[in-house]
Amino acid sequence: MQQQAGLHVFIVAGEESGDQLGFKLMRSLRARHPDIRFSGVGGHAMAGEGLTSLFPLDDIAVMGFTAVIGRLRTIIDRVHRTVDAAVAARPDILVIIDSPDFTHAVAKRVRKRLPDLPVVDYVSPSVWAWRPGRARKMRAYVDHVLALLPFEPAAHARLGGPQCSYVGHPLIERLAELRPASGERPALAEGAPATVLVLPGSRRSEVSRLMPVFRETLPLVETASRRPLHWLMPVVPHLADEIEAAVAAWPVKPQIVHGAAAKLAAFRQAHAALAASGTVTLELALSGVPMVVAYKVGWLESQVRHFLTVSTITLANLILGESAIPERLQWDCTPEKLAGTLAPLIEEGPERQAQLAALARLDAAMRIGDEEPSERAARIVLAVAGR
Repeated sequence: MQQQAGLHVFIVAGEESGDQLGFKLMRSLRARHPDIRFSGVGGHAMAGEGLTSLFPLDDIAVMGFTAVIGRLRTIIDRVHRTVDAAVAARPDILVIIDSPDFTHAVAKRVRKRLPDLPVVDYVSPSVWAWRPGRARKMRAYVDHVLALLPFEPAAHARLGGPQCSYVGHPLIERLAELRPASGERPALAEGAPATVLVLPGSRRSEVSRLMPVFRETLPLVETASRRPLHWLMPVVPHLADEIEAAVAAWPVKPQIVHGAAAKLAAFRQAHAALAASGTVTLELALSGVPMVVAYKVGWLESQVRHFLTVSTITLANLILGESAIPERLQWDCTPEKLAGTLAPLIEEGPERQAQLAALARLDAAMRIGDEEPSERAARIVLAVAGR
């Protein structure tokens, strides 16, 4: 193993969210260890920190069983290319980030060929939700897991997984952007207008399933509401055109919101939200926006629910250890049930107040002290590399 001078980190991300974590980790590593170099796989953000990716992230950033099967030959080729490059580079440490179907395939093969190379996994697979046996199997090829969620170290300990440290969720670094300034989110006085977000998701498959349901939900909420409603729909760039075209025919048309800054501004103004399941629900929770969570998938993906070992899929609920945020999943995800759950959240009644009280407890549950998540992650990566 090389000395700390000239430290070489081989880093592998598999999709956009991993690229975002990766560039912050690279920046924090360089701040602690200026004489460092990187190689591996990443996207535009990691390229901005000096990584020349082995191939474009789009080659492997696919979601869902059908999409993966359609790209299987390419993905297998990219796994082998990444493994060969890591072995040839003889780095000081391998850091894999999220996307376990790809990154763990890389780590397993690298461990066989470089058994003494330390391996850190940034973002734990959801072993606490399904396929818990993965935790124990990870010990063969992962030395340390950097967890984004505070309950994950205990889950790995319980399941016999690798050493695991909670480093904090990256959203902790963005609380100032998520939280409203004084007057930015007006009080819900009787009869005053309310701003409600509609968030159909960021993947084409989930958007295509939820948009028809949301189309019928909004008029029902309007009918049930005792106040004027201002609907906002933040959209991701790659789906903006088709979402705008679909919304043009809706009986209640939300205002389309473009861009990350405008999305955060909408969060700070909003009083309630109708949201697809995913990281956006934790963004809303940290912003203090009561919500109902919607989830619909295809038949094949829906069979996964039979193997789930948790009673909720919403991140804030998992962190809090309670079902504070209501969910409408699969067959339960109907316009009538979504509207019946959302409408009370737009009034200053018991449902809204109970959810707001629960969301206020998130800060304490997710706190990590004075370090930023990327700084804590960098500190642990360097410690593992120095073994």
